[in-house]
Amino acid sequence: MSTTTLSVPCCVGARISVRRRGRVKAIPPRAALVEAKPRPAQAINSGDGSASVALLRVRDSSSSSAPSSRDRADDMQAEARAMARAANASVYSPELLATKYGSRPIKVVRRALEIFAGLGYFGFNLWLDQAKGQLDQNQRERAVQLRKTLTRLGPTFVKIGQGLSTRPDLCPPQYLEELSQLQDALPTFPDAEAFSCIERELGCPLDSIYSSISASPIAAASLGQVYKAQLKYSGQVVAVKVQRPGIEEAIGLDFYLIRGLGFLINKYVDIISSDVVALIDEFARRVYQELNYVQEGQNARRFKKLYADKEDVLVPDIFWDYTSGKVLTMEWVEGVKLNEQEAIERQGLRVLDLVNTGIQCSLRQLLEYGYFHADPHPGNLLATPDGKLAFSDFGMMSETPEQARSAIIGHVVHMVNRDYEAMARDYYALDFLSPSVDVSPIVPALRNFFDDALNSTVSELNFKTIVDGLGAVLYQYPFNVPAYYALILRSLTVLEGLALYADPNFKVLAASYPYFAKRLLTDPNPYLRDALIELLFKDGRSGMWNRLENLLVQGKKDSDFNAKDALQPVLKLLLGADGEELRVLVIKEAVRVTEAIILGSVVESYKSIPDVIRTLVFNFSATGPLVMNSAEQESMLELRAQVFRIWELLRSSDNFDPSILQPILQVLQEPEARNLGGRVVGGITQRLAARLLQQVLRDPPTVPSPAP
Repeated sequence: MSTTTLSVPCCVGARISVRRRGRVKAIPPRAALVEAKPRPAQAINSGDGSASVALLRVRDSSSSSAPSSRDRADDMQAEARAMARAANASVYSPELLATKYGSRPIKVVRRALEIFAGLGYFGFNLWLDQAKGQLDQNQRERAVQLRKTLTRLGPTFVKIGQGLSTRPDLCPPQYLEELSQLQDALPTFPDAEAFSCIERELGCPLDSIYSSISASPIAAASLGQVYKAQLKYSGQVVAVKVQRPGIEEAIGLDFYLIRGLGFLINKYVDIISSDVVALIDEFARRVYQELNYVQEGQNARRFKKLYADKEDVLVPDIFWDYTSGKVLTMEWVEGVKLNEQEAIERQGLRVLDLVNTGIQCSLRQLLEYGYFHADPHPGNLLATPDGKLAFSDFGMMSETPEQARSAIIGHVVHMVNRDYEAMARDYYALDFLSPSVDVSPIVPALRNFFDDALNSTVSELNFKTIVDGLGAVLYQYPFNVPAYYALILRSLTVLEGLALYADPNFKVLAASYPYFAKRLLTDPNPYLRDALIELLFKDGRSGMWNRLENLLVQGKKDSDFNAKDALQPVLKLLLGADGEELRVLVIKEAVRVTEAIILGSVVESYKSIPDVIRTLVFNFSATGPLVMNSAEQESMLELRAQVFRIWELLRSSDNFDPSILQPILQVLQEPEARNLGGRVVGGITQRLAARLLQQVLRDPPTVPSPAP
């Protein structure tokens, strides 16, 4: 049978023989390769005298940039070839699983019994410990048993254990320590199988791809294991992730069983009002996406484009020439897992600084672009020696709908300011409740939870307490949690769990509120603009300046706060066609503030005059030049001082520019603005005239009688 020689771009300088049927000749796997210096790139001869195939340009190992320095067209071609290699990757389909396993009852029952036996035996031992009063004494033993049970039950349950390993509020320390091993210290599969998978997937002998590769895995995760290697023709050190054999079969059967359990919960468990099957389907869909390593590579590229612009965030790049559905090659990153506090501190770094970086990056993911890393456990977050936070493992990603992003921001601000009526209305925008549902009964329940039950500042609560409390309030009503929202909760609770390792008193909401305040002050989104106006002017004008000052104080803590953008959305609405109701409120407040500044200055000037002169000039008056009591004077001086503090907050911003006033000066030339200005001036004139009239009509001073 004749053969032809094919040139494979991923195997630089190599040729392989392929039969016309397309079957690759067997090549013995190699457990380790001899170190070799990178050779210069050269053309590959096609073997039949035709023109040579041009090699992809790969970066030199001394280059500080990622492979994106290659020509963009070549990079796109390499990505297209990787996609072709992953054309047969599995996609989650409940219907296909039902068809496949519905006809295999024996296999299904055997797996169900295996799960029940493993978890049931652990639960029975836990019950015995409690009955004997030995829970604390046997805690380490039970933690080891749980880790081994989850490992033995396979990847699906390892994923569950990974989530528990980041929750010190749910698991005792010894359980956390054991379960953390599920992040990257799982049992490995044979290296020979891994190397055969690389050669089979990439269609190249191992020694034509790498000048060296570790003889054993550097780490083993739930879905695959990772090797450290050096690319042969660039010298680049890379991480090579290889998928576990038989993983699709194991995960498919587990999700078939778990989905069946979800149907039973939906039907018989009334306390859970969410669609459990929809949540399971969403989670399963994400896990199946993790099985397609080309999809993971595309996720990483998109994530890098959106979020790696920050100098404290590192996202490794992908090498498409060496990537397929079951093999992923990316930049090697040196770093320490985020839950290894002592190792991080030995490098002169602080865990909380890195966690804050993670929180700020996550907020951008969730609420700015809506594309977020849904599996940020410590094995996927590394602290680099230069203090950067490196993300890895981009298999499980999700997206937040645009409307939900704005609604979440508004909801958090309403919650911190205890605006429970607005909080209840937010559940419409969050798609938790149908518009036909009356939210008025929810308001007292929210007030009771935050005001009475907790009696605490909301920003000082931890995230889990808030989630649990809101869940307890809402479960009584016909609400439905969208599937993506479960992944948001998982992402934020994982980050909070990491923070609690370093500081048990750390509060995610307090650390993230500056971002919410900044977005509320500067975002032109109509939903957020309306939320800001409602927050500032709720209850008329009572507390407006306090709320504005608090927002500016918090927003200024965010590194991206821009004073020039602050309040611009409100200004545009104020001068727009639909802003009459707002203009009435602003006119009243502008008059009050102007009066406070003018008369407050008079009062301060009066107080600065020496007593002797003050007594002579003002005819022995105890109240000074103005007809107002001391409480009214203090209130006016406080308002004046508050307005000056707010201006100072804007002026002292790092990127303050006097041109912040330019939009106001420009709109003053428009008819509507001139009308607004006239109404403000008229209001001020009336107030000052009234004050003057009071001054004139006040009782004349008492003149002492002459001495006899």
